[in-house]
Amino acid sequence: MALPSTVHTVDVSLSHMDRGVYEQLSIKAARHPSETAEYFLTRLLAYCLEYREGITFSKGGVSDPDDPPLMIKDLTGAWKSWIEIGAPNAARLHQASKVSPRVALYTHKEPRILMPGYEGQRIHKAEEVEIYAMDRDLLASLVDSLSRRIEWALSVTDGQLFLDVGGASYGGAVERLSLPG
Repeated sequence: MALPSTVHTVDVSLSHMDRGVYEQLSIKAARHPSETAEYFLTRLLAYCLEYREGITFSKGGVSDPDDPPLMIKDLTGAWKSWIEIGAPNAARLHQASKVSPRVALYTHKEPRILMPGYEGQRIHKAEEVEIYAMDRDLLASLVDSLSRRIEWALSVTDGQLFLDVGGASYGGAVERLSLPG
Protein backbone atom coordinates (compact mmCIF):
# COMPACT_ATOMS: atom_id res chain seq x y z
CA MET A 1 0.00 0.00 0.00
CA ALA A 2 1.36 3.41 -0.99
CA LEU A 3 2.01 6.00 1.66
CA PRO A 4 -0.19 9.10 1.44
CA SER A 5 1.12 12.61 0.89
CA THR A 6 1.43 14.92 3.90
CA VAL A 7 -0.35 18.26 3.52
CA HIS A 8 1.53 21.24 4.90
CA THR A 9 0.03 24.69 5.46
CA VAL A 10 2.56 27.48 5.16
CA ASP A 11 1.52 31.01 6.10
CA VAL A 12 3.96 33.45 4.54
CA SER A 13 4.42 37.15 5.05
CA LEU A 14 6.23 37.87 1.76
CA SER A 15 8.27 41.01 1.10
CA HIS A 16 9.95 40.52 -2.27
CA MET A 17 11.64 43.89 -2.64
CA ASP A 18 13.39 42.92 -5.90
CA ARG A 19 9.99 42.50 -7.59
CA GLY A 20 7.83 44.85 -5.51
CA VAL A 21 5.62 42.01 -4.25
CA TYR A 22 4.21 42.31 -0.72
CA GLU A 23 1.64 39.63 0.11
CA GLN A 24 0.20 37.50 2.89
CA LEU A 25 0.05 33.96 1.51
CA SER A 26 -1.50 30.78 2.85
CA ILE A 27 0.01 27.91 0.89
CA LYS A 28 -1.32 24.37 1.09
CA ALA A 29 1.24 21.99 -0.35
CA ALA A 30 1.20 18.22 -0.39
CA ARG A 31 4.56 16.56 0.24
CA HIS A 32 4.83 13.25 -1.57
CA PRO A 33 6.50 10.47 0.48
CA SER A 34 9.31 10.24 -2.09
CA GLU A 35 10.02 13.99 -1.90
CA THR A 36 13.12 14.95 0.11
CA ALA A 37 12.87 17.79 2.61
CA GLU A 38 15.29 19.88 0.52
CA TYR A 39 13.22 19.39 -2.65
CA PHE A 40 10.02 20.29 -0.78
CA LEU A 41 11.58 23.41 0.73
CA THR A 42 12.90 24.44 -2.69
CA ARG A 43 9.40 24.01 -4.11
CA LEU A 44 7.90 26.17 -1.34
CA LEU A 45 10.55 28.88 -1.70
CA ALA A 46 10.19 28.88 -5.49
CA TYR A 47 6.44 29.39 -5.07
CA CYS A 48 7.14 32.45 -2.94
CA LEU A 49 9.88 33.81 -5.21
CA GLU A 50 7.72 33.37 -8.32
CA TYR A 51 4.45 34.43 -6.69
CA ARG A 52 2.05 36.20 -9.04
CA GLU A 53 -1.54 35.78 -10.18
CA GLY A 54 -2.13 32.35 -11.71
CA ILE A 55 0.63 30.42 -9.89
CA THR A 56 -0.32 26.86 -8.91
CA PHE A 57 1.21 23.56 -7.94
CA SER A 58 0.64 20.80 -10.49
CA LYS A 59 -2.44 18.71 -9.84
CA GLY A 60 -0.58 15.45 -10.36
CA GLY A 61 2.09 16.25 -7.83
CA VAL A 62 5.83 15.95 -8.15
CA SER A 63 5.72 12.91 -10.42
CA ASP A 64 3.40 14.36 -13.08
CA PRO A 65 4.97 13.71 -16.49
CA ASP A 66 2.89 16.37 -18.24
CA ASP A 67 3.06 19.35 -15.90
CA PRO A 68 5.86 21.03 -13.95
CA PRO A 69 5.83 21.18 -10.15
CA LEU A 70 4.83 24.87 -10.41
CA MET A 71 3.16 26.71 -13.26
CA ILE A 72 1.74 30.09 -14.05
CA LYS A 73 -1.09 30.42 -16.54
CA ASP A 74 -3.25 33.39 -17.41
CA LEU A 75 -7.04 33.48 -17.11
CA THR A 76 -7.43 31.93 -20.57
CA GLY A 77 -5.23 28.97 -19.60
CA ALA A 78 -2.28 30.12 -21.71
CA TRP A 79 1.17 29.39 -20.33
CA LYS A 80 3.11 32.23 -18.69
CA SER A 81 5.81 30.24 -16.83
CA TRP A 82 6.86 26.60 -16.50
CA ILE A 83 8.76 26.19 -13.22
CA GLU A 84 10.82 23.07 -12.59
CA ILE A 85 12.35 22.00 -9.29
CA GLY A 86 15.42 19.86 -8.69
CA ALA A 87 17.33 18.34 -11.60
CA PRO A 88 15.09 17.65 -14.60
CA ASN A 89 16.74 16.09 -17.63
CA ALA A 90 17.51 18.10 -20.76
CA ALA A 91 14.60 16.57 -22.67
CA ARG A 92 12.15 17.90 -20.08
CA LEU A 93 13.64 21.42 -20.27
CA HIS A 94 13.49 21.17 -24.08
CA GLN A 95 9.80 20.24 -23.91
CA ALA A 96 9.09 23.02 -21.41
CA SER A 97 10.74 25.65 -23.61
CA LYS A 98 8.55 24.63 -26.52
CA VAL A 99 5.35 24.83 -24.44
CA SER A 100 5.89 27.94 -22.32
CA PRO A 101 7.29 31.39 -23.13
CA ARG A 102 9.27 31.31 -19.86
CA VAL A 103 11.05 28.41 -18.15
CA ALA A 104 12.67 28.59 -14.74
CA LEU A 105 14.47 25.89 -12.77
CA TYR A 106 15.01 26.13 -9.02
CA THR A 107 17.50 23.57 -7.85
CA HIS A 108 18.64 22.31 -4.48
CA LYS A 109 21.37 20.28 -6.17
CA GLU A 110 25.04 21.22 -6.29
CA PRO A 111 25.43 23.35 -9.47
CA ARG A 112 28.91 21.94 -10.24
CA ILE A 113 27.33 18.49 -10.51
CA LEU A 114 24.03 19.55 -12.13
CA MET A 115 25.24 21.82 -14.94
CA PRO A 116 27.60 19.42 -16.76
CA GLY A 117 24.60 17.14 -17.36
CA TYR A 118 23.15 19.77 -19.71
CA GLU A 119 26.34 20.26 -21.76
CA GLY A 120 25.90 19.29 -25.39
CA GLN A 121 22.19 18.55 -24.90
CA ARG A 122 19.49 19.93 -27.17
CA ILE A 123 17.34 22.40 -25.24
CA HIS A 124 15.01 24.73 -27.14
CA LYS A 125 15.84 28.39 -26.35
CA ALA A 126 18.48 27.22 -23.85
CA GLU A 127 19.84 30.76 -23.48
CA GLU A 128 16.46 31.89 -22.11
CA VAL A 129 16.06 29.15 -19.47
CA GLU A 130 16.45 30.72 -16.03
CA ILE A 131 18.27 28.58 -13.46
CA TYR A 132 18.34 29.46 -9.77
CA ALA A 133 20.51 27.56 -7.29
CA MET A 134 19.13 27.65 -3.77
CA ASP A 135 21.57 28.09 -0.90
CA ARG A 136 22.17 24.51 0.24
CA ASP A 137 23.17 25.58 3.78
CA LEU A 138 19.91 27.53 4.11
CA LEU A 139 17.89 24.50 3.02
CA ALA A 140 19.78 22.22 5.42
CA SER A 141 19.11 24.58 8.32
CA LEU A 142 15.37 24.76 7.47
CA VAL A 143 14.84 20.98 7.43
CA ASP A 144 14.29 20.81 11.20
CA SER A 145 11.65 23.55 11.03
CA LEU A 146 9.37 21.49 8.76
CA SER A 147 6.03 20.70 10.33
CA ARG A 148 2.47 20.39 9.10
CA ARG A 149 1.83 24.05 9.97
CA ILE A 150 4.59 26.58 9.27
CA GLU A 151 4.78 30.37 9.58
CA TRP A 152 7.38 32.23 7.54
CA ALA A 153 8.31 35.89 7.26
CA LEU A 154 10.28 35.98 4.01
CA SER A 155 12.13 39.03 2.74
CA VAL A 156 14.00 39.05 -0.55
CA THR A 157 16.42 41.77 -1.60
CA ASP A 158 19.26 41.68 -4.12
CA GLY A 159 18.93 37.90 -4.47
CA GLN A 160 19.33 37.39 -0.72
CA LEU A 161 16.68 35.55 1.29
CA PHE A 162 15.98 36.50 4.90
CA LEU A 163 13.61 34.10 6.60
CA ASP A 164 12.10 34.14 10.07
CA VAL A 165 10.63 30.83 11.20
CA GLY A 166 9.16 30.83 14.68
CA GLY A 167 11.57 33.46 15.96
CA ALA A 168 14.64 31.83 14.41
CA SER A 169 16.36 33.77 11.62
CA TYR A 170 17.91 32.22 8.53
CA GLY A 171 19.56 33.71 5.49
CA GLY A 172 21.00 32.65 2.19
CA ALA A 173 21.35 33.53 -1.46
CA VAL A 174 19.65 32.44 -4.64
CA GLU A 175 22.30 32.28 -7.37
CA ARG A 176 21.27 32.87 -11.00
CA LEU A 177 22.99 30.49 -13.43
CA SER A 178 22.95 29.96 -17.19
CA LEU A 179 22.85 26.69 -19.05
CA PRO A 180 26.23 25.68 -20.48
CA GLY A 181 26.49 26.85 -24.06
